[in-house]
Amino acid sequence: MKRFALAGNPNSGKTTLFNSLTGATAHVGNWPGVTVEKKEGLYKKCKEVVQIVDLPGIYSLSPYTSEEVISRNFIIDEKPDCVINIVDATNLERNLYLTTQLLEMNVPVVVALNMMDVLEKNGDKIDCDLLSKKLGVPVVLISAQTGENLEELMNAAYEASLTPREGKSVLEGSRLNVLIQDVKTAFTGLDVENPLFHAIKLIENDDIEIQNHPRLIKIVDEFKKTFADEKFGTDLEAIIADERYKYITSEYVKARTRTRIVNKFEQTKSDKIDKVLTNKWAGIPIFLVILFLIFHLTFSENFLYLGGLLNIQHASFEGTAFEGLFWTKSGINSPGFILFQLMGGITGQLAEWIAVGVDAMGASPWAAGLINDGIFAGIFAVLSFVPQILTIFLFFSILEDSGYMSRVVFILDRIFRKFGLSGRAFIPMIMGFGCSVPAIVNTRTLADEKEKVATIRVIPFFSCGAKLPILTAIAGAIVAQFGVGNADLITFGMYIIGIVTAIVTVLFMRKTTMRGEIPPFVMELPAYHAPQFKSTMIHMWDKLKHYIKKAFTIILASTVLIWFLTNFKWDWTMVEDGTINESIIASIGQLFTPIFTPLGFGSQLKEITVNGVALNFTWVFVVAAVTGLIAKENVIATFGVLAACIASAGAFPELAEDEEGITYVQAMINATGITLPGLISFIVFNMTTIPCFAAVATTKSELTKKQYHGTLLFWIVTSYIVSTIVYVVGSWWWTVFIFVAALALVIVAIHYYDRWMDQKERARA
Repeated sequence: MKRFALAGNPNSGKTTLFNSLTGATAHVGNWPGVTVEKKEGLYKKCKEVVQIVDLPGIYSLSPYTSEEVISRNFIIDEKPDCVINIVDATNLERNLYLTTQLLEMNVPVVVALNMMDVLEKNGDKIDCDLLSKKLGVPVVLISAQTGENLEELMNAAYEASLTPREGKSVLEGSRLNVLIQDVKTAFTGLDVENPLFHAIKLIENDDIEIQNHPRLIKIVDEFKKTFADEKFGTDLEAIIADERYKYITSEYVKARTRTRIVNKFEQTKSDKIDKVLTNKWAGIPIFLVILFLIFHLTFSENFLYLGGLLNIQHASFEGTAFEGLFWTKSGINSPGFILFQLMGGITGQLAEWIAVGVDAMGASPWAAGLINDGIFAGIFAVLSFVPQILTIFLFFSILEDSGYMSRVVFILDRIFRKFGLSGRAFIPMIMGFGCSVPAIVNTRTLADEKEKVATIRVIPFFSCGAKLPILTAIAGAIVAQFGVGNADLITFGMYIIGIVTAIVTVLFMRKTTMRGEIPPFVMELPAYHAPQFKSTMIHMWDKLKHYIKKAFTIILASTVLIWFLTNFKWDWTMVEDGTINESIIASIGQLFTPIFTPLGFGSQLKEITVNGVALNFTWVFVVAAVTGLIAKENVIATFGVLAACIASAGAFPELAEDEEGITYVQAMINATGITLPGLISFIVFNMTTIPCFAAVATTKSELTKKQYHGTLLFWIVTSYIVSTIVYVVGSWWWTVFIFVAALALVIVAIHYYDRWMDQKERARA
């Protein structure tokens, strides 16, 4: 089986090409650095199966970033049969710089000129035969987005892979040719593969080459003694870069012809849109409005707030499992909430059929409880939120693929650079909206170690998809139980709290314990374009598959364990109805309940009396929060199991006819008397505390032992403090003045500490 590598600049369409060739589930992004590690897939339409490796998006093969090192090492060490170099056909000058470096390696290369549809729309043409002759390798004009000419590209790559190729350089006719040949000869004498590439890199004072071949640098140093350029002096790296661009402009760009004269002052559609979306005053408010619209379309039960105007009097599908599917007394349901209601009706109907089937089989009480309450109650609670999770992922995918999320990073970089944080750090933070694991891995692109640690610590505050069921269920229950606000507004507010917490804490760290230099950040803003339907659907399927896999593995095991601990005592006998206080989980939960009292869901929760029997459910929220440390979906799954026990005790009999997460939370509210501030605090705690085990394991692999332990402590302390503030201010509004005063004192202290450290560093310098 042959192996081809895809290499190209960020935003050249490389990952889109990978998806089109392999049908794999690699995510297509529009900001540099989204592909931190290579992704693999299979192409099966050649004469033999070809393994495709998607390398990180890079601008050169210099070891300035981890992406460049990954790509460089893979091509040199793994020796792919062919490198397919994806080039943005609308910007040859910039993209072909990487091409000139790839051609210096002893590897077959095929150039894929991507975005031919955009090129033709602009009225430009490229003579592929002429460019191929100049480069000395095959050139194929393609469109990764529409799939045009992809088969031709792969056939060309396959044919190229059958013949070995020796590296050639555009620098061989330059002033440095003698030096290049001398160093190349020295590398050849050492039996080093790709001697031309290594020679040029050593002349550029490449850190990796100097470290591996310190003796050969003497040849370069001797040359510098007799060589001095009028413009660059003895900076050979700058001279080489200048020579590359000169050659690209004089030789390669000749293959392009323009049918119209381009006015350098002419603005593209993207430029005109950016005047509004990246405006220094309007950029952030527009981003917040867009976020709110996403949540409104996903969670609102009063779409466009038309309920009061329409005066709706009845619910759709009244009296069925799908009651309230399209509208309720509150108003018309949003698209996301319609899908949620539909899934809730389906899972509720399935739960009813399963319960009837179990009874018909004559199952024993413990077996019926295990099947109905231990397995399906938790699983259905999690699955009922799948439509809304996919809906919100769809919107974020559209924002990302259209090029807008790159603008968000640009706006944030412009604002927060003065506080010690670069825009590159916000790339993994924003990725945290999808999943914390790849977001944490993406911090490898950060050059400053302290910035990397600070960024990893705040990534979980950008709520991932796994936390959506918590927000949705509790927000819906708040509206249903207390008649307060709208679910979309509550959910939006929780996301804002998470973002603000992340920004405040990371800025605090960068001004105190994580002080460091702000690395330069160069970012290309891609042109706006319509998202590719296929890529978006692949992304959605990947999320759905991951979510369902979790539901039937980790979450299934967790719900069964929670059911067992809830229904058995320490002497291994089953708990009878009304005696859940004697269960294993109740005793464990009651042990930790006092710790969470300042957060609003601890000892202050009340006992209830049902049929003359006192029942203590004060521990249920604590147990749910702890199980959420394994996987955040476990919180709602745990609610499902515990709510079933509450119903069996007679505290909330309506639950037997309803299998929705919102109703589970209502059961918990009725059984504990938890207040509205306590519920909001519970959401905030789960959003900001230790994330799932997978994210914790990823964090451990990225940090030193000391940094890892400090990060765990940071998550615990931050979530405890923020949740306490939310509960206290929500319960006693006047305490906000106390917290504002305390915050002001902290800001003043940090300001003077920062000035003192700056003076100390200047004196040391």
